Order: sequence, then structure tokens, then C-alpha cells
Amino acid sequence: MDSRADYYLGFDFSTQQLKVIAIDGNLTVIYQNAVHFDSELQEFKTHGGVHIHDDKLTVTSPVLMWVKALDVLLKKMSDSEFDFSRVRAISGSGQQHGSVYWKKGTKETLNHLDPQQDLHVILQDCFTVEDSPVWMDSSTAKECQNLETALGGGHFLANVTGSRAYERFTGNQIAKMWHLKQRKYDLTERISLISSFAASLFLGDYAAIDYSDGSGMNLMAIFTKNWSKSCLRNTAPRLARKLGDPVPSTAVLGEISPYYTERYGFSKNCKVVAFTGDNPASLAGMRLCEGDIAVSLGTSDTVFLWIKQPIPTVEGHVFCNPVDLDAYMALICFKNGSFTRERIRNELAEGSWENFSSALKSTPMGNNGNLGMYFDVMEITPPAVGVYRFNAEGQQVDVFEREVEIRALIEGQFLAKRVHAEKLNYKIIPGTRVLATGGASSNKDILQVLSDVFNSPVYTIDVTDSACLGCAYRALHGVVGEESVSFVELLRTAPDPQLAVTPTPGAQEVYTPLLHRFTELEAEILKNKPN
Repeated sequence: MDSRADYYLGFDFSTQQLKVIAIDGNLTVIYQNAVHFDSELQEFKTHGGVHIHDDKLTVTSPVLMWVKALDVLLKKMSDSEFDFSRVRAISGSGQQHGSVYWKKGTKETLNHLDPQQDLHVILQDCFTVEDSPVWMDSSTAKECQNLETALGGGHFLANVTGSRAYERFTGNQIAKMWHLKQRKYDLTERISLISSFAASLFLGDYAAIDYSDGSGMNLMAIFTKNWSKSCLRNTAPRLARKLGDPVPSTAVLGEISPYYTERYGFSKNCKVVAFTGDNPASLAGMRLCEGDIAVSLGTSDTVFLWIKQPIPTVEGHVFCNPVDLDAYMALICFKNGSFTRERIRNELAEGSWENFSSALKSTPMGNNGNLGMYFDVMEITPPAVGVYRFNAEGQQVDVFEREVEIRALIEGQFLAKRVHAEKLNYKIIPGTRVLATGGASSNKDILQVLSDVFNSPVYTIDVTDSACLGCAYRALHGVVGEESVSFVELLRTAPDPQLAVTPTPGAQEVYTPLLHRFTELEAEILKNKPN
């Protein structure tokens, strides 16, 4: 049989919608569709896909909304005469850090799904927690403090799990549930991440948590890829049994439930490849390779890294790599992204990106030694707020000239990205590419500074629905990628990103000493900041 005639499905259970992408064996996208939660499932009364509670800290989403969205999406596919019988494998992703709590006895229900009924009807009484905590939740400060204290501090916890304690991370959400709702915890048979919950719907059984999404829980020891006994012990009792054993992100979990073969016409041989988090899935969708760095230049700026030997810190996150068992990925988020760039544009360039770019080009690489750090709102990495300007002598000054200010902003943002990437042990190697996406990636003059600071070529990439596409790729890799065929090799024929700019000659000589200066000045700011 010609494998190119096979289809591979990727599903993405994101915050605001459920999406699907189908590719064929040539990596061509042959189908896309989506269900928007707010507009198409209005009975759940969500705004932006979530419920924000009165305390403004607790943020949840209805589990049954996700289940019903799958019913609606599969019906849309069926109505459009999508040929489910050609689907050889599926995989998917879920918004990271959300969790689902299955009621005792639900495994039996999943094993015997009635194809005559909608999923949301069958499963309506199967969850001990009807509204799941999601990544926007920040109500577990007490639990985070308890976990870090029990394990000897944030640095030690990061060394074990890849991150210090974060309020949205699942381990801390479970600890909160145990403290406040012990009866519901006791009635819970299985705890899933949103990704493994979604895989369970297709598998007709509890799906294992994969290494990559599992490493965003403050529960998994990322270097041994097992649950950390000390983290489990300091989170909730009997937790290992409720989580099940984690599995490689490339694992084939089994064949699709008979529910789907009878109701929609899927082949009984269709495989379910482990689902993962949306950030790891995006790394797959962007097809990062070793040494690559992806920079999303949006409202906030996010950096994705492919790392072989990470050194976790209290800033940023280290996850297991979703497509290479011997590698890791790191994620660093910077709050002061486009809003800060737009503020400076409005104040100093008459609101014009063209004027902004002209000013940027009129100043030399390195800005004659002038450095700036611009934190309009409290930054995540590093935890600082305010605007800091330093002249070539390292003295703090109140103002820069217009052109100097504009270059100081852009250079400072990109120097920070490289400094904090290298703290995680990221290394620029021969062949390193910077993949740029987001609104500011359309500005070549900004990208030129990015290229010069990293001394690497910058490519632009369209990452619309990258998590969903990444899961379709992962489905293909799960069943076609033999041990000798890497994910990267399998996808060599996929569309290439577009080369935007290359480093200016001499950039490395200019920015290497500036990186050291920037690191020292940032440390000085943090040392002197008010408590």
C-alpha cells in the first residue's frame, strides 16, 4: 500500500478552541478545522475559553466542554466527508499545565464506549472536578512555597524537575486539591494532563502522561524521566498510582478505541501516538533541530531552545524534548515584548515603524557601548521592573538620544535572550539557525539586530497552528519513523523557513564583550532592587 495515501491527524486542545490538521504522507496539509469554545459551545459560558473566578487568581475550564468540542469537531469532519478510514495515526496536544480528574470507575466506562451516544453524554458524570485548573491559574502560591521549602529551595527543585515551583504547574494544583478537597481527591481514580486526557478519549483507556508534558508539572525528575519520589511525597498521598507511569513522547500508546471505528469509520489499525503539551508540540511544528533557537516576538517574547545538556535555573523551564529522547527543550518567557517596542515607537518615532527602522539603521552595532534594559511591567526573566540606561563607561544615565534609545531597546531585548539562553547551557554551534515568528518578525531591521546578537542567520517561519501541525508530524513519526529515522530526517521535505537576514561581518567581535557587560549590569540591578 502506498503510505502517501495515508492520513495523519494532529489535534490541539488549546485555551480557546479545539483544532485539527490532517497531513498526507508527503507532509501536505489536506484538511483543517476547528471548534471555538466561546461561540460554538455557548452553554459553558466561557470567556476566552475559561472561567475567571471571583478571586481573580483561580482560572478553570469545563472538562465537558473539551469533550463536547471533540464531538462537534468529528461531526464537522464527517459532514465534510473526511475519509477517516485513511487515517493511519493520530496524536495531539493540550494547553500545558491543565489537569483533569477522573472519577473512580471511569476506566471501565472508557473501555466500553457506546458508539450510539455522544462522548459528552457518556462521560458527563465521570469527573470529580468539573472545572479543571488551567495554565492561567495563579492560586497556589502557598503550595509552591511549601514544595520549594520541602525540597531545599527553588534551585534544587529546578535541578530535579527543570523548573522552580510555578503556580500553574500541575503538582501544585494537585496539592491544593488535596488540601482543600480531600474527598474529591480520594474519589479520583486517575489524574491526567489535558494532553493525556485527550489521548484517553481516543484510546478508550487512561493514556499515559508523556515525558515532555510531564516535565512541566514540578513532579518529574527530568534526567531520569521518572516521578520524583520527594516531589510526590510533598504533594499528595498515593499520587504515583493516580498518575501512572510516564512514557516517551514518541510512544505508540495503542490502537484507537472501537468507538471511533464504529461511529466514524476509522480503521481499527489506526494508532494513537502519545499526546504532549502545546509548547513541545510547537517545537515539533517549527521543526527545530539541535542548536536552533526559535524567537516569538509577540505581546510577550518567548524563546524556544533545543538543548542537549541543559543546566536548569530558577528562570525559564527545561522540558524533555518531544521528538528526541536524548535531548531537551527550554522555554523562556519575557513579558516586555511588543508593548514596550510599540511604546518606544510611539514616543520616539511618531508611531511609525519606518521611522523606527531608520533610527535603528542610523546607529552602529553595539550602540557605541550604550546599553539599556526596558521593563515597563514586572519582568519574569529577570524579575525586575523599570528602565535602566548605561553609557559606555557603565554609568547609569536618565536619558539617551532618540536613535541611541531605539537601538538600546532592541539590542537590550536580544542580549537578554542570549544571556538567559546561555545560562541554561544553550550553545550556538555551526549550523545554528534563529527562527523568528510573531508580529515584529516582519521588520527586517529588527531581525538584523537579532541575527547580529546571536551571530547566526535568521529565518522567518509561519507558525500558525504550529502545535496542531507538530502533532500531525508526530503522528507520522510515531508509526513511520523507525529507530534509524529521526524526526528531523523524516521531515526534510517539509517547507523550509525563509532566510531573512545574515549576521553583519564583525558582529561577534562587537557583541561578545557586550554580553559580558550586560550580564554584570543585570546582576547589579537585581542586587540593588528593593525587596
